[in-house]
Amino acid sequence: MVVCGDDGLAHRLAAELRGVYREQVTLVVPPSGRRVRQPVVGRARAASAALLDMVNAAVNRTGNADPGGNGGAGRELEATEPTEDVLAEAGVERATALALVYDDDETNIRAALTARRLNPRLRLVLRLYNRRLGQHIEELLDQSAALATGGGPGSGSGSTTVLSDADTAAPALAATALVGTSKVVETDGLILRAVERNPPRPGEVADPGLCTLALLSATSNDPAGADGSEGSGEQGPRLLPDAAAVRAATGRGTVVLEQVSYSGPPLPAGRAGVPAFGELFSRRLRWSLAGLAACVVALAVALMVVTGDHPLHATYVTLLDLFSINEPAHNDDVGRQILQLLSGFVGLLLLPVLLAAVLEALGTFRSATALRKPPRGLGGHVVLLGLGKIGTRVLTRLRELDIPVVCVEADPEARGMATARRLRVPVVLGDVTQEGVLEAAKIHRAHSLLALTSVDTTNLEAVLYARSVRSRLRVVLRLYDDDFATAVYRTLRAAHPRALTRSRSVTHLAAPSFAGAMMGRQILGAIPVERRVLLFAAVEVAGHPQLEGKTVGEAFRAGAWRVLALEVCDGERAGGGAPEGARESRLVWELPETYVLRGSDRVVLAATRRGLAELLGRRARQQSPG
Repeated sequence: MVVCGDDGLAHRLAAELRGVYREQVTLVVPPSGRRVRQPVVGRARAASAALLDMVNAAVNRTGNADPGGNGGAGRELEATEPTEDVLAEAGVERATALALVYDDDETNIRAALTARRLNPRLRLVLRLYNRRLGQHIEELLDQSAALATGGGPGSGSGSTTVLSDADTAAPALAATALVGTSKVVETDGLILRAVERNPPRPGEVADPGLCTLALLSATSNDPAGADGSEGSGEQGPRLLPDAAAVRAATGRGTVVLEQVSYSGPPLPAGRAGVPAFGELFSRRLRWSLAGLAACVVALAVALMVVTGDHPLHATYVTLLDLFSINEPAHNDDVGRQILQLLSGFVGLLLLPVLLAAVLEALGTFRSATALRKPPRGLGGHVVLLGLGKIGTRVLTRLRELDIPVVCVEADPEARGMATARRLRVPVVLGDVTQEGVLEAAKIHRAHSLLALTSVDTTNLEAVLYARSVRSRLRVVLRLYDDDFATAVYRTLRAAHPRALTRSRSVTHLAAPSFAGAMMGRQILGAIPVERRVLLFAAVEVAGHPQLEGKTVGEAFRAGAWRVLALEVCDGERAGGGAPEGARESRLVWELPETYVLRGSDRVVLAATRRGLAELLGRRARQQSPG
């Protein structure tokens, strides 16, 4: 694997490939004197440097250095730009995959075109901010690879995947705001999370969620151990246990898979582009209209009592009097004359009210695309600070889950303002560090706070002020540096032990998706379970004798892999035939154990590293854990 980049994502991605997938990595970075300030100088950079030093020491002892530079676990090259000579020195011609994660789109595109010419079968992963341009570049590079290898898209030629760190980090940030964890996998438009369950008490039945992924260490009750850092018990976790092992486990927590959803109050809003009735007219005008309607009803009833007319006829005559188009009642009795005068007076009051209603309705439709204010009584919502590149993606994900959001942005021309107008999301314009801005966003009744501005100190100041308003508020910070994020998290957790605090670096959240793309499009994500890693992959059943022709129950191998879902097309059910001209695919999660997997099926499964290597026919590389 070759990783080229000029910021923290490159170092984090290299550490992910080495630590999780046990791959050989060559890292290409700018020279030390020309590097920008690296956002990741903590655990990921330290892990990469330590692993690299260990390999170099081993090579020096044995004297068997690989001239190509790919014989060890990894190496690092310094180059100002990823030119053709630099890519050739990095071994792109013999590499399996190349990741170009420079902060500049043009640099990534230029290097991708060069790399595709050097190795048409190379798997390319590009970091691009422009989605539309990324789609065109992906099609162009795939077509170039197919022509160079003399085959079609499915002939084994190199594939191209275009990703954005904003898009890949958004699901994890959204899930963290909802359920307090970033151990999530996004697939089929759903966000799935791995959540720990404490051992059930006597008489209780444990909730298995969608499925049980792992049994935790028997003596591990420390949350730090669940993150794979420290505190793990002597007996390690048991990944993908069978039903008998789950029933027999006593005193051990479990890790189950469940869908992330929101069950709080919905955000009141009309249909897209059509204001609700409550927004069309002001509250005062609605009361005025209701009062006039009550007066008309009262006058109609009084006329019916005085004259003895039918209710419909009495209402008709009252409306004629109201609009002053009836004959004067100078020859009628006194009661009828008084009612006519009252009706005329109500008609005079009705005219300005109707005019105000028309003007208000026109003004509401005219400002339908304007920014909305947080409605009265709003609660249980998410307060989102910053509508930049990351904030816009997170806002879209939250609204796709029907989660009420109130945004706070200081720049009226920010990137996400158009998205907020389109989604009809309330926005508070103002500097979040100024007094009264968070109060306008109803922070005292919010469910959580997402601080996603591009300035670390602004995010920290907003979180500290929000905690002073509501001490148990769930907060998630976007911090640029991993070390700073860790220090902030530990301090806030110690100061507010009963509140949920998470500090996240975008590079930390985006690296697993980039690593999965480098491993192949079948890798959907990875979730750590204590000191081990569970992978999620989409696999074609054809060509895998462990799956093809077997039932879901028979295909399950405890400790290796487990089928979670089946990809079907619209109108197709598990166990039925695939319709011709399939339109759109979706995933079926509730699979019966008796369903027989066919060669044309595509499944989503959870697997260990070794199990996935065995299933896909990859040769597992044995490396010393150091």
